[in-house]
Amino acid sequence: MKQVSLTVPEIGLIAGTRAAGAAGLALLLSDRMNPEQRRAIGWTLLAVGIVTTVPLVAQVFGKLQPYKSPDEK
Repeated sequence: MKQVSLTVPEIGLIAGTRAAGAAGLALLLSDRMNPEQRRAIGWTLLAVGIVTTVPLVAQVFGKLQPYKSPDEK
């Protein structure tokens, strides 16, 4: 098993990137706004969510450490 320790700001960044991507996808799938504006904003948010997720994933995988149970020394 692997273990990763994340700080609260790192968790916030991860949540923010996921929220931006989800909001972009939701705008692309909705019918509430002018289609041109909706597509422009939706694709931008989706792209920002994807592009900012890549370095965060790399950072998390760089922190992976083998799990040691409290009994091990």
